Amino acid sequence: MSNPTRRSMFQLAAAAGAGAATTSFTGKRKEVTTYVFVTGSNGVATGDPELTMRGHRVVGVNLPGHGPEEQYTMAYQAPQDLAKLAAMPSPVAEVTLDDYVEATVDVVRKVSGYGPVILVGFSMGGAAITKAADAVPDLVDRLVYDSAFCCSKLRSPAEYQETPEGKQSLAPALLEGIVGDPRVINAIRFNWRTADRKFLDKAKAVFMADGTEGEFLAMLNTLLPDESLQVASADARGRKEAWGRVPRVYIRHTQDRMIPLALQDRMIREADAMTPGNKFKVYSVATSHGATPKTYRQITDILDRLAK
Repeated sequence: MSNPTRRSMFQLAAAAGAGAATTSFTGKRKEVTTYVFVTGSNGVATGDPELTMRGHRVVGVNLPGHGPEEQYTMAYQAPQDLAKLAAMPSPVAEVTLDDYVEATVDVVRKVSGYGPVILVGFSMGGAAITKAADAVPDLVDRLVYDSAFCCSKLRSPAEYQETPEGKQSLAPALLEGIVGDPRVINAIRFNWRTADRKFLDKAKAVFMADGTEGEFLAMLNTLLPDESLQVASADARGRKEAWGRVPRVYIRHTQDRMIPLALQDRMIREADAMTPGNKFKVYSVATSHGATPKTYRQITDILDRLAK
């Protein structure tokens, strides 16, 4: 006789996404869509818990040098030792876009056996997902650029930032938050934990103008201080015969002041011109670069529908 208590516990665990795969008692694996998230600059591996509660699998890519345990130090903690912080070696000093791509492809390979893979890149993470799909196009069922860089006509995010559309960005205001000499530590280091009201007001305008102060500070405290100098200028273009045949989605952030809407639209147009038989499916959300919890629910709904 079967144990009904153990059976119900197993079913609950499976529904919650526990374990490496969802398996029925007949031994037949049930395919589940896996969302693989690649963060933007200064971000940590993360996902979308709501998608898990809706029955999907969610994995965040651990980018090299981006572990909080690698970047958070006592010098960065309060009270801060800014002189020490400015001189410390960086864990991302030698990290390249190829390293990000390798980490992303590794995750895609691991999860692709369990069902469809939707690869989601946010902001600078768009460069990594393009090159990952270029490497393993048959393992990626859909690409999602969430207000992210998609390089096609121009080679790198840095080149797109220098376009007339890119120069509308408020991102240069963030340079006031740099600690140390990037040429010395071979990385760009921000002091996101500063109490400088003037800088924080500028950063809020860049990242989350539509959020409350609490929402903005909560987001800011998730960011790592260091980011590689090499990723933004690397060639992040995909090939027509590889990346170009993977179905793709762009989620426009219509109030974005980091990657302005005009730049998002330019990247969409240029990618579509490169692969006219495989154009972006475009969605729009009225949000800043960093969505508030309320507006991010709309992004969750979009992502959820892509699996159906």
